[in-house]
Amino acid sequence: MLNYRDELDKMPSYDGVEKNYRVKVNANECTLNLPPLVEERVMNRLSHAAFNRYPNEEYYSLVEQIAKNFAVDDAQILLGGGSSEIIEKVFHAFGGNGRRVVFPQPSFSMYKIYAKAAESEGVPFDLDANFNLDVDAFIDKVHEVGASLAVVCNPNNPTGNALTPAQVEKIAASLDCAFLLDEAYVEFYGRSAVNLVAKHPNLLVARTFSKAYGLAGARVGYMVAQAAVTRMVNKTFMPYHLNTLSLATADIVYQMRDEFVPRIQMIVAERNRMSERLAKLSGVEVFPSETNFILFRTERAAELKDFLESLDIGIRYFAPNSFGLKNCLRVSIGTRVENDEVFNAIKSFTETR
Repeated sequence: MLNYRDELDKMPSYDGVEKNYRVKVNANECTLNLPPLVEERVMNRLSHAAFNRYPNEEYYSLVEQIAKNFAVDDAQILLGGGSSEIIEKVFHAFGGNGRRVVFPQPSFSMYKIYAKAAESEGVPFDLDANFNLDVDAFIDKVHEVGASLAVVCNPNNPTGNALTPAQVEKIAASLDCAFLLDEAYVEFYGRSAVNLVAKHPNLLVARTFSKAYGLAGARVGYMVAQAAVTRMVNKTFMPYHLNTLSLATADIVYQMRDEFVPRIQMIVAERNRMSERLAKLSGVEVFPSETNFILFRTERAAELKDFLESLDIGIRYFAPNSFGLKNCLRVSIGTRVENDEVFNAIKSFTETR
């Protein structure tokens, strides 16, 4: 008889199975692959990669670049397999049996799973009806439960709204536990809190290459925190947990990150355009977004999702029991042509069905 770990059968799973839709705007991915000049340099770099060696050189080259950009010491940077792996390891570093982790809901669905995997008690904190975080009440909840870790996604996924840097600093300054800020979508917002790490030893900031830089397939992210924190969190990682291909690719992308600025600007402009157009449709409530996606609500969300799928358009639908997200749909921002097709399909549904 196979003897699995206790309660493994109760562990929720993340459904990562994806259909290859003709228009795929359901996963918050970047709709474009690498810019041609970046791709050329990536392929050249990979052609000279030493696959027979462990990826020390590639790892520390990327660390040095990120540290230089933020004017921090190399020891303050930790790399991971996307920001997801970093977040998971932070949960392990500060979690454990009998410890509590506080995070908003609705937010990134993996927080609840990471808490359980770290044998911690996940304590969700409800956002209000407009998906805003009551900062003072959140701080009070963290103190009330004696949390060892507080987590905030900023801007928030799947709602799209964001805290100001002043609100983030208020949380960091008010807590005596670790405070993890998940900035997966911050490039579309433009207001990072990385500069606050120097003032607040409890603040950890996680970032990713998956969204703005279109490297979801490479799985690279990083954390910025004070050196004493990164040293401890690093103990939760396995040796050589990132591969040469991903690291070398991310290294080139970061060197050439200015090449991505026009597409980030395009995504933001398209997001704003789509938000304005969707808000004019009958029966559609659009929520503010500082990300590369838009959350909206309609009473016939399930029917609309099925209608779009019949056109081979993939959009994110939230189950009726998803906290606060009943009748909500999330659409990632694609190219202008893709966005027009998605909008026209939604418009047709709302006007004719």
